[in-house]
Amino acid sequence: MLCAAQASAFSLDDVVAKARYLMASPYVAPVSNLPPAFARMQFADYAKIQPLPAKFGWRDQPSPFKLNFYHQGMQFNAPVTINEIVGNDVSEIKYDAQRFDFGGLDAAKAAAGALGYAGFRVLYPLNQAGKEDEVMSLLGASYFRVIGKGQVYGLSGRGLAIDTALPSGEEFPDFREFWVQRPGAQDQKLVIYALLDSPRATGAYKFTLQPGADAVLDVQARIFMRGKVNVLGIAPLTSMFLYGANQQTDKRSYRPAIHDSNGLAISTGSGEWLWRPLNNPQGVTVSTFTVENPRGFGLQQRGREFSRFEDLKDRYDLRPTAWIEPKGDWGKGKVELVELSTADETNDNIVAFWTPAVQPEAGEALQFDYRMHWTMDEAALMPRNLARVTQTIHTTGEQTQANLIRQPDGTTAFLVDFEGPPPTALPADAPVTAQVSVGDNAELISTTLERNPAIKGWRVTVRIKVKDPKLAVEMRAALVAANKTLSETWSYQLPPVVVVAPPATAPTAPPPAPPPAPLPGK
Repeated sequence: MLCAAQASAFSLDDVVAKARYLMASPYVAPVSNLPPAFARMQFADYAKIQPLPAKFGWRDQPSPFKLNFYHQGMQFNAPVTINEIVGNDVSEIKYDAQRFDFGGLDAAKAAAGALGYAGFRVLYPLNQAGKEDEVMSLLGASYFRVIGKGQVYGLSGRGLAIDTALPSGEEFPDFREFWVQRPGAQDQKLVIYALLDSPRATGAYKFTLQPGADAVLDVQARIFMRGKVNVLGIAPLTSMFLYGANQQTDKRSYRPAIHDSNGLAISTGSGEWLWRPLNNPQGVTVSTFTVENPRGFGLQQRGREFSRFEDLKDRYDLRPTAWIEPKGDWGKGKVELVELSTADETNDNIVAFWTPAVQPEAGEALQFDYRMHWTMDEAALMPRNLARVTQTIHTTGEQTQANLIRQPDGTTAFLVDFEGPPPTALPADAPVTAQVSVGDNAELISTTLERNPAIKGWRVTVRIKVKDPKLAVEMRAALVAANKTLSETWSYQLPPVVVVAPPATAPTAPPPAPPPAPLPGK
């Protein structure tokens, strides 16, 4: 353990001073130093460059934590400075090409001498004693990923989001420099400091990582505004939703669902809990939820039975939920959900964050502290006295005819399953009802509530007629009894259908685009 004097040798205040200095200085963009062998590199070759276990950081130390590094290459074209804090000393971890196996890329190895690190990974014996498991990854802009025991990488956290999904274009801040505090032999937490920089904001961050069955990451963020922004995203999360039970694929696939997350959960400051299933829209959809002093929000992966995915390679059933637990009061604002269209699973198309009601002006300083839970136990995040939505199924509405044959009736139906303590604890004749509402663009045809013995819960079936398919439909449903809410609120948006007119003549096929480079773990 570091003593108090050693622990104060370097602190968040030191990074704050650097961020304040950057705020008062003109922005200088990172400059690529990649030679052609790295600048033209495709992802398959970049993935061949692997760190050598014998050269991991802290290999010669008794600490259970180890570090290894990402090499520069592709879009990771500017080096990131990584420092180590040891007692009273702070020193840069210098780039060393001998830390890497270049996988037969001889030309790249020969050109690597003057390059640097693009980011780093944290390893810890999480799943088995003596086995070094990757538990955190920091690579690209301000992105990072964390996993707990038995989990695989899925969604990402980010330091900051600026003007996400606006026509003017999104600004992606960068973590330009890191400081990692060398842990002692008995330490079970790792402290990482980060300096953030972008044209309109700078920031100082302290991350305290605690690996475990659920990984916990405490974040202290100090943000300094260089310029005016339209939407400042605090504690942003980025994920992928391709299709699932609420929005099924029209392609033949053995995989019933493909997603890193399937919904946004929000615990409002007023005590209400919301569940918003995700969509893969045909365009861009932005949904906002007014929340003053949120108690929590996050992108969740609900429903972890392997049969929901049937994917032995990518194991979407093992991808974690990320839950943001604010510390203190954040004030008036809203949680914003951005959904983008994606044709495949290699692109993250979901972003969620909290944004203040009044956007900060240039020169303002902001402070946000929060805890991130990376977990597969979503039920544990909710109060025990509320039922939660475990499944949303979108289907064609139908009626049973006199001959017992089910016949489509021109409606759209949603089957919503609620599972949790309140419904199962109620007597069989309890007067439970489903409180359902739909927006102006739909007519509510019927609502059916029935017990679901398979999950010891309830199933609500909502049938609607959409008035204009080119417009979205908003719907809400919750379980109530004697004016008491028994469940979280299911808040769903049926996205609009975009009709694309066929071209007058057959188009000329464009040249194939290079595949996108996925974030670590994709």
